[in-house]
Amino acid sequence: MSSKISRETFIRSIADLLRKAEIELPDDVVDALRKAEAIEENQVAKSQLQAILKNIELAKNHAVPMCQDTGIMIFFAELGNEFQPGFDLEAAIKEAVTLATVEVPLRPNAVDPLSRKNSGDNTGSGIPDIHWKLVPGKQLKITAAPKGAGSENMSSLRMLNPTETGSIKNFVLETVVNAGGMPCPPLTIGVGIGGSFDAAARLAKEALLEPLDAPMNEFEKEILNAVNALGIGCMGLGGSTTALAVHVKTAHCHTASLPVAINIQCWANRHASIVFGEVE
Repeated sequence: MSSKISRETFIRSIADLLRKAEIELPDDVVDALRKAEAIEENQVAKSQLQAILKNIELAKNHAVPMCQDTGIMIFFAELGNEFQPGFDLEAAIKEAVTLATVEVPLRPNAVDPLSRKNSGDNTGSGIPDIHWKLVPGKQLKITAAPKGAGSENMSSLRMLNPTETGSIKNFVLETVVNAGGMPCPPLTIGVGIGGSFDAAARLAKEALLEPLDAPMNEFEKEILNAVNALGIGCMGLGGSTTALAVHVKTAHCHTASLPVAINIQCWANRHASIVFGEVE
């Protein structure tokens, strides 16, 4: 189809995208949770995983958010260099967030960082958080990834020395141990290595969008096995699955620097995508 789309249609589509992300988990996430439940031998953990799966089913069947913390609104946008919307995309996304807050509904979570005054509609300075990437083509792909505070608060970033590559795994383990059950495991763990202070954090968050059924490399497997050996388990109550997956993204960095960021995601790894524009 043409890259021409009305502003009203775009806003409607983004509001519906947020609804989908809040109500229905991607198949790969649900499958990973089912596999974790099937292999779990700890009966307390197994019952918790069964409750999570029931929660997912109820949310989908009743078209309600799967968690009371509907998060802050984060978007990843891949903008084709030939895509011409004819209107302000950021303003339209912001309006869609306001609409979704009323319709889905979403809990108003956006507050001024100092006064703590709530905007009431999940928008504000810097919110929604939109990450733009310019790509070739005539399409615009937008991924909505609402992020709750329980998992975000347990995330970490550290500027390691260039000689400390061997400490990365221990940094991940330290972060998971300090988090315990607070981020509602089983987790998905995104690790960003390299870039700059802020780039590492963006890489870690992007890593959470990787399919959970995608093959992990040996380094990712090593970290995942070590995390699960901690025995923190589902909701911090013990068991064999503390994390469902570990995904690592890297970028070249300064010769004197080694930024490492760890973005923790709870069991509800919420995200959904939509593509606008011509088929390539």
